[in-house]
Amino acid sequence: MKRTQNMMMKKTMAIACVLATSLSVSFAQQWKPAGDKILTPWGEKLDAAKPHPEYPRPQLKRSGNWQNLNGLWKYKITTKDEKNIPTSWDGDILVPFAVESALSGVGKSVNKDQALWYHNDINLDKKVQKGKVLLHFGAVDWQCDVYVNGKHVGQHEGGFDPFSFDVTAALKKGAKQQVSIRVWDPTSDGPQPRGKQINNPHGIWYTPVTGIWQTVWLEAVPQTYIVNTKQTPDVDASSLTVSANLEGAQAGDMLLVEAHDQGKKVAESSVAAGTEAQLKIANPQLWSPDSPKLYDLKVKVVRKGKVVDEADSYFAMRKITVKKDAKGIQRMFLNDKFLFHYGPLDQGWWPDGLHTAPSDEALKFDVVKTKEMGFNMIRKHIKVEPARWYRHCDSLGIMVWQDMPSGDLGGNVWDMQPGKISNGQHDKDRTAASEAIYKKEWKSIMDVLHNFPSIVIWVPFNEAWGQFKTKEITEWTMKYDPSRLVNSASGGNFSFTGPIVDIHNYPDAAMPDPNIFGEKFVLVLGEFGGLGLPVEGHTWQQKDNWGYQSFKNKEELQRRYEEVIHNVSSLIPLGLSAAVYTQTTDVEVETNGLMTYDRKVIKIPEASLKEIHRKLYNVDVTK
Repeated sequence: MKRTQNMMMKKTMAIACVLATSLSVSFAQQWKPAGDKILTPWGEKLDAAKPHPEYPRPQLKRSGNWQNLNGLWKYKITTKDEKNIPTSWDGDILVPFAVESALSGVGKSVNKDQALWYHNDINLDKKVQKGKVLLHFGAVDWQCDVYVNGKHVGQHEGGFDPFSFDVTAALKKGAKQQVSIRVWDPTSDGPQPRGKQINNPHGIWYTPVTGIWQTVWLEAVPQTYIVNTKQTPDVDASSLTVSANLEGAQAGDMLLVEAHDQGKKVAESSVAAGTEAQLKIANPQLWSPDSPKLYDLKVKVVRKGKVVDEADSYFAMRKITVKKDAKGIQRMFLNDKFLFHYGPLDQGWWPDGLHTAPSDEALKFDVVKTKEMGFNMIRKHIKVEPARWYRHCDSLGIMVWQDMPSGDLGGNVWDMQPGKISNGQHDKDRTAASEAIYKKEWKSIMDVLHNFPSIVIWVPFNEAWGQFKTKEITEWTMKYDPSRLVNSASGGNFSFTGPIVDIHNYPDAAMPDPNIFGEKFVLVLGEFGGLGLPVEGHTWQQKDNWGYQSFKNKEELQRRYEEVIHNVSSLIPLGLSAAVYTQTTDVEVETNGLMTYDRKVIKIPEASLKEIHRKLYNVDVTK
C-alpha cells in the first residue's frame, strides 16, 4: 500500500513538472523581441517569465516580505485626454522594458498627444498579505498615475527617481488584485529631464524611453517602518552619521544602528527616533578603487525593547577633497592622496532594452569590463541607473561622477572657449515650472543616491544643455551634500562657482589653462576621444554610423588611442586632474565605443587597455 502511494506521488510530481514546463514554454511563446535591431547576449537568452528578479534596493533591504511584479502586463496606447482605465488592451508588454524597446515585445512610439496604459491582474503572495503594503516603482518616464482595483492611489512626476505608494487601503480581501497605470511622457516636447532621448533620434540623440523601465514590486511593512536612511562617513573623525526617516513612529521609539565587518559587530549606537546616530569606526579601512572596502549596516526601530522593523544596508569610509599640490595647483584627493580620475563616458544604453539592461548580469558586465580595462572612474552621462548598478560600482571599486539628466534644451548661448568664464551671462531663461521640475528631480536623485560611496562627484549641467542659474544650482548642490565635490558645468558655460573647471575637446586631449584656472580650480577634461570603429554585424544600422574620428580596423584604432592617452599623461604634471574618454560602448549610430553596442566585440583588448592606462596613475604631485 505504502509503495503504491509513493508511486502515485512520484507520478503526480512528474505530471506537475511537465505541466510547469509546459506553462513556462507557453508563457515564453507569448513574448518575443520586437523589431530587427541587434540584441545583446543577455537579451537573446532573456527569460520572459522572470525579468530582473533580483531584490532592487540594496541600500535598504528587508528579508522575505516582497513580491516582484515584473513580467507580462497588458498595455494600451490611447489619446492623452483618456482618463478612464481601458476595458480592452492592445496586447502584452514585458515589464520593466520601455514600450519603444525590443525587449518590451512592443516596439512602438508614444507621442505627447498620447497616453500609455498598463494593467496587471496579480495574485498577492501570502508574504505580502500582512501589515501595510507598499507598491514600489524603480523608475517610470515621466508622469505616472497609479490605480489599484480602480482606485487612484497617487501620481508621480520624474523619469529617473524611484517612488512608492501605500496601497493598503485600496486592496481587496483575498489574493486577487488589479494594478493599472497611466503614463504620459512628452519626451523632447516637454521641459522635463530626459537625458539623451529625442522624438526624432539622430546623431548623439537616441530613441525615446516611455513608461516603466525599472522593477515594479510590492513590499509588506509593519505599521511603523523605515522609509529610508541617510549615512555619511567622516574619515577624519573615524565616524559614520546615520539618520532614518520613519513612518508611524511613536513617542519613546529608539533607532538602533549597528556596523558589522565580516559578521563581527564593530560599532553600535542607540538614539531617539528622529535624531542622528553617530558610530565610531575604530581604525577604519578606507574605500578606494584599489581596495573597495564595504561595511555592513543594520538599522532597527526598537519599541519598549522589541524590534518593530529592521533593514540591512552597507557603507564605506572614504572622503573626496580638494587641495593644492606642490606647484600650487588645485587637485582632487581621495582619502588625502592624489589619484588621477580616468574613466569612460558611460551612457548606459542598450540596443534591446534602451534605458534598461536586459539583466542584472548585463548591468554588472559593463562595470566589470570598465574595471578590467584599467579605468578607475565612470562618468554616468545624463542618466540615472537602477540602484543595483551603483552597488556593483561600490563593490568593484569604481568611482562615479553622476550627471543630472538634462532637459529643456534649446535657446542657450554656448561658449566653449576654454580660457573664458561666462559668469552666468549665458545661462538660459527657463520658466518657473521648468526650473521647479529640474530642482525637484535633482534633489530626489541626490537623496536616493546619497548612500552609495562610489559616487564622488555631482554634475548638475552638461554642455549648456538647459543650463540655468549655474551659480545658484551649484552652490545649493555643494551645501546640500558637502561629502562630495560638484562639477558645475561639464563642458558648458563655466561661472565663478564650484571647485572644478571642465572642458570638452574632441578627439585630442586638452586642458583648461593652468595659468588662468589652476590656482583656484581643479582642471578637468570632461570629454575627449570619440574614436570610432564600426564593426560589421554589430551596428545599430547598416550605414551612416559615425565617430568623431573613424578607423578601418582595430590596429589603427589602438595606435591612435595610445597616442591620445600619451597626450593625456603629458598634461597631468601640468595640472590635469581627471579625464573622461568617449565612450564605454557604441550607442545607436555612434560607433565610438570601446565595445560594440551589443557588447559582443571589445575593440581593444582589456589587458592592452589596462597596460596603456598604467602611466596615468603614477604621477607624483608632491614634488
